[in-house]
Amino acid sequence: MTILTLAAALTLGSAAAAQDFNLRFQSSDPAGNPNFELKQAWAARVGEMSGGRIAVEMLPVGSIVQHTETQDAVAAGIIDGHITDTSYFSGKDPAFGLIANPVGAWSSPDQMLQFIEYGGGKELMNELLNPYGLQFIGATTPGLEAFVSSVPLTGVDDLEGLKMRAPEGLVQRVFAAAGAAPVNLPGSEVFTSLDKGVIDAADYTVFSTNHQQGMHDVAGHPVYPGFHSMPLVEVSMNLNTWESMPADLQSIMEVSVRDFARDMTSQLAMRDQVAVAEANANPEITVHNWSDAERARFREIAVGQWEEVAGQSDNAQRVYDTLTTYLREQGLVAE
Repeated sequence: MTILTLAAALTLGSAAAAQDFNLRFQSSDPAGNPNFELKQAWAARVGEMSGGRIAVEMLPVGSIVQHTETQDAVAAGIIDGHITDTSYFSGKDPAFGLIANPVGAWSSPDQMLQFIEYGGGKELMNELLNPYGLQFIGATTPGLEAFVSSVPLTGVDDLEGLKMRAPEGLVQRVFAAAGAAPVNLPGSEVFTSLDKGVIDAADYTVFSTNHQQGMHDVAGHPVYPGFHSMPLVEVSMNLNTWESMPADLQSIMEVSVRDFARDMTSQLAMRDQVAVAEANANPEITVHNWSDAERARFREIAVGQWEEVAGQSDNAQRVYDTLTTYLREQGLVAE
């Protein structure tokens, strides 16, 4: 082989390598949403880390299929991957709902991410997803949701009889078990319902969004950090495509998602801190922070509801066993 022929072969090989994997991922967030912008940054970083061998096109919600259909679409190869709330697929198996948001389990994003990386969560997610044709790469979260309230809430006892908005399913069940009176309300009606006294409190979203939307103007006793809800956002892709990737690219994908999780949790937490400072400067708002003991009390109540969900499928039982073992080992629930 001449030097020119060798050079041409190397050039062609480099060009081919630069186009190894062109992937389309669909998000559950709309374009322009801060979460979606962070996902776009992740996609760009994957390209940089892989030297162009992986190109990820990040699509907003609904671009190819509906947000509840992405799991099937990834398995069928219609899209290559998704970044989405795992609870959207709880209709297929209650295990997805339990691992996606075990209400009361976490007091910080770090606790959840440590469970995923080091407490058996990652392996568990792949046990759940691999039979559906997906590979779990890693997880992130927008963070622990704050709690909106027009009355002081300093612990579990204050939930007794509390009229509150909460979504159907596990969230409602846990709050009802804690003594509250949860009701169904669309998000669009939360502000007005608080303002008119139809409800006393609401499970809504993170502190900075609550504050930006004026919730604290009509409900001046928020709980921050929250104590109840923190969604798991999975980053998964087509299993066959994953298995066709060389080990170095698989490692790049996994490391990139860990970095993405740090980006999302850190940047959204920083926004919360700015909003909390504004709230604390307002004499009409009192921010309540539950003690570790009160958080543990709420978690113990939640565990009883998780146990009921665990009885609905073998996979849900597996999630319950793995999760409660981890929480006991970490001292987050009683032995």
